[in-house]
Amino acid sequence: MTRVFVTEAVMLAIYGQLVVPTKPVEFIIPYTTIMELYELQPSPEPLMTNTADDQHVRDKIGELIQYFEEPLNKKKIDRALQVPWAKSPSIPIGDRTIVTVINAMDTATYGDIFDPVETELLLTAGRTEAPIITDQYELIERIIENALPVQVYDIDDFDFALELPFPEQAE
Repeated sequence: MTRVFVTEAVMLAIYGQLVVPTKPVEFIIPYTTIMELYELQPSPEPLMTNTADDQHVRDKIGELIQYFEEPLNKKKIDRALQVPWAKSPSIPIGDRTIVTVINAMDTATYGDIFDPVETELLLTAGRTEAPIITDQYELIERIIENALPVQVYDIDDFDFALELPFPEQAE
């Protein structure tokens, strides 16, 4: 069975292990996180502390942007943008990895505690009942402090999250 996670598009560019998992994975990514890629790539702000790593991540962001702009993938994404909370058809990005883009809507549900992208991640995780994968320790901390009804895993625990039993298999 395929494991499903909610994450940001940039995580797929930064953390290559996400696109080459040991088991089949579907990543649900809010469309606004794809739009962030266009802002991050040319940004003068460093994405990584090491210059070579920073350039590598920017190259990967560029590749991901190009992949999402390929005609078939763009058509799939555009299809999801017609209706709030609609999902795109699956977009394969690896042998065992697919991406589904969701037209998430920030409804200000979480007020000032979370920014709009974080709110979309939380709402998407709640709607899909899929855990969030992130590298943002502060986000994880705020989710726990506010006792939000979503699962969240640190990116370093991705392999662990893959090995957990599916909810219907849990005892």
